[in-house]
Amino acid sequence: MARRAFHRGVFLLAGIYNIAWGIWAALDPQWLFRFAGMPLQNYPEIFSCLGMVVTLYGIVYLEIARVPERGWLYAAIGLAGKILGPIGWLVLVIRGRWPIATFVLCATNDLIWWMPFAVYLHDAPLPSR
Repeated sequence: MARRAFHRGVFLLAGIYNIAWGIWAALDPQWLFRFAGMPLQNYPEIFSCLGMVVTLYGIVYLEIARVPERGWLYAAIGLAGKILGPIGWLVLVIRGRWPIATFVLCATNDLIWWMPFAVYLHDAPLPSR
């Protein structure tokens, strides 16, 4: 596999980052709202649940780092989420529901990973039947 060491490093970082971010979001579900000067949520458990999901993605990314030859489908699902998340964010901003300051969420969780995930998907073997 081309750039195997690079891909292992990317997914190791992505795994660690997602696990750390997910735990932080689960433990402090109001952080984004405080950061962006938004009213605090009435149901912070929803953001805590998002933290749990992001943590699970992190575990998947660590598995891709361990065996990059078998991670194409999981990385494709991860990249899809990293594309759909900013689309949803943009809708919220356009509708005036969220301020631009919440862009920090997309910049750190999604956009920085687009290129390395796309390069991985180019290099990785497709799943076989």
